Amino acid sequence: MKKAVITLTVELDEQNIPENITWTSTDGASEDSMNSKAMFLALWDHHYKNSLRIDLWTKDMPYDEMKRFFYETLHTLGDTFLRSSGDDPMAKNVIEDLRDYCEHFAEKLEVPTQK
Repeated sequence: MKKAVITLTVELDEQNIPENITWTSTDGASEDSMNSKAMFLALWDHHYKNSLRIDLWTKDMPYDEMKRFFYETLHTLGDTFLRSSGDDPMAKNVIEDLRDYCEHFAEKLEVPTQK
């Protein structure tokens, strides 16, 4: 069985606010640590049937980049749900609604998008 190890390192200031977030993966293209300004980590707890989440961003994460990060995350969550649904027609309809919302979100917050 193949295994991959993903390591997250969060450096905190004296008030426990993230200053640096880095990550590595044993299965990645590079063995070097990669820097990040923000992260969302969601895990499914099958015992309690709920999500466990860690949402972090560094204190120097620009607001414009955070808006873009949310926009792209919403889009990719839709992609993930669609892949996991096995082409369920209802899922396709819901994802279209999510895509419409993503465009509304981007417009309201003035997030530049690629058409």
